[in-house]
This record gives sequence, C-alpha cells and structure tokens, in this order.
Amino acid sequence: MTARIAGALLVLAALCACNPSAQTTTTPSPHPKPTSTSLSLKITGRGTSHQPVRFVAQQAKTNRVQYDLLADSFESIGAQGSARVSFKNVRVTFHGKDGSTLTANSPQAIVDQVTNTIDMLGGVHARNNLGTTLTCDTLTYDHLTEMIYGDGHVTFTSATGFRATGNRFESDISLTHTRMQ
Repeated sequence: MTARIAGALLVLAALCACNPSAQTTTTPSPHPKPTSTSLSLKITGRGTSHQPVRFVAQQAKTNRVQYDLLADSFESIGAQGSARVSFKNVRVTFHGKDGSTLTANSPQAIVDQVTNTIDMLGGVHARNNLGTTLTCDTLTYDHLTEMIYGDGHVTFTSATGFRATGNRFESDISLTHTRMQ
C-alpha cells in the first residue's frame, strides 16, 4: 500500500511540474510610471523644544541653501509635487545669492509646491545679518526669483536708526534693493 501512495505522490508531483500556465515572476521597474490618478496624502508631524521640525530648500545644481525652516509642527496635504505644507510657530532663515541672510519669525507659514512660495502669516518679525529689522502682517518668499513681498503695517528700521513705514514692499533677501508703497 505504501508503494501505491508513493506512486500517486510521484504522479501528482510530475503533473504540478508540467503546468503549462505557470506564472513567471517579474521584478518591478525601479522607475514606475505615474498613474492618471495621483494619491493625495495628509501627513502631520510635531517637533520638540530640543529638536524642532526642519525643512531645508537647496538648489539642485549648486547645493546652495535657499532657506532653512524650523517649526513646532506641520501638516502636509496633497500629492507629491503639488502639496501645501502648513507650519506652526515658524522661524525661516533665507539665504541670498550674495551671502546675506534674513531670519523671519511668524505664528504660521505655508509652503506651496505648485506656486513655489512660502507665505508667512499672522505677523512677521524679521532681521537681516546687517541689523535691519522688518515687521509686516504677511511675508511671501518666491523660491524661483528669491524675492520677498510683504503686506500690511510694513516697518523697516536700519541698524543706524533710519525708519520707513508703508503698506507693502518687495525686496531682495539683503533688504538693500527694496521698493515700498
């Protein structure tokens, strides 16, 4: 009887090995093509007092840092490449092409990947590396032109005490090429 069982198992194994429609395994492409419907994600995160959330933007060709953003928390909504990221209690250090820096603080900031901008909201207080201070209601940084734009209760005060006020302005990061209205 054991010879019969062994023979049946041998026949069964032979039939399984001869399956004409056996599936072949393929390795997934390392560069998958995007589908027509993108996945929209919501991602949230929170930093600590010793290790805040950090977001750094660098130029791809030169690796020059354009800005360095620190925040208490963030929330990102959208698909890759088209997300809007909202940050709370923000400090952004902008780096100019000429080596100048401008550090700005605000209660909220929104980084928009579609428009390539950072909008700082809720009252902005900033200071550049030469000691010039800037306050305004909102500040927008254009990632492509590396220019800043401010609206509402704008005040500039230079390190020497010169003071200028207006409703809106546009400037480079160094605050040396500024137009105020």
